[in-house]
Amino acid sequence: MNQNEFMNLIAPFKDKVFRLAKRLLISREEAEDATQEVLVKLWNKNSGLEVYNNVEAFAMTMTKNYCLDQLKSKRAGNLPIVHDNFVGREASLDKKMEDIDSLNWVEKIINQLPEQQRSIIQLRDIEQYEFEMIAKIMNMNETAIRVALSRARKTVREFMIKTHSHGIR
Repeated sequence: MNQNEFMNLIAPFKDKVFRLAKRLLISREEAEDATQEVLVKLWNKNSGLEVYNNVEAFAMTMTKNYCLDQLKSKRAGNLPIVHDNFVGREASLDKKMEDIDSLNWVEKIINQLPEQQRSIIQLRDIEQYEFEMIAKIMNMNETAIRVALSRARKTVREFMIKTHSHGIR
């Protein structure tokens, strides 16, 4: 496989690799390094990529594993999750500020979730992967993915209700 063929193969999911790395590693620079590392590993395997029926799932799994290894080696623990892809609609300044505040709360809540739930929310709700693909990436069955996602969403929802009701129910 030549360089152009390789670039055409990875083009559809290269940005997803970066976003997953950024979600897990937080730092843009570390995410860029992780993305480059994964792409280099893919390039080194390029003659053997045909054996993988889904190169994107393989790349996302590599990314997840690489990032988790980086986190373990640094014992990064509780780094904040940052989601900077938020795009607000044209609305009043008050509405925009309220949306940003809500997004910040959601990020704080997601940051407190277990690592597995954070990854699943990123893959499903941000990257829009199907459960089958997430199961391959996370090396879990689809039922376990659905349960973890449901629990994560419930935690976020309950905290947001508690936060926005100001203790009034």
